[in-house]
Amino acid sequence: MKIIQKLNDKIAEEIADARCYAKMALEYKDERKGLADTLYLLSTEEMRHMNLLHNEVVKIIEEHRRTKGEPPANMLAVYEYLHGKHIEAATEVKLLHSMYKE
Repeated sequence: MKIIQKLNDKIAEEIADARCYAKMALEYKDERKGLADTLYLLSTEEMRHMNLLHNEVVKIIEEHRRTKGEPPANMLAVYEYLHGKHIEAATEVKLLHSMYKE
């Protein structure tokens, strides 16, 4: 399904942006606290966007299961692979967030 592919690409972009903002927040935490707080907020918003998109992917897959049966195995395999990568990347961002909150 092309829509799942597009959404997965957007999820990856949201995580990458969140990582970038979180790293910048850590970089400026001591020097420019206001800027760092803004960057941290942007990072958390990007993660919220990622979660919203992920929820939509899950809904699409569940709808497919209800209306057409199990999605093709190859599609699910690709989704599971990308989902695993997204989880790894999101975990890194959450670690950066916790470092910022210290």
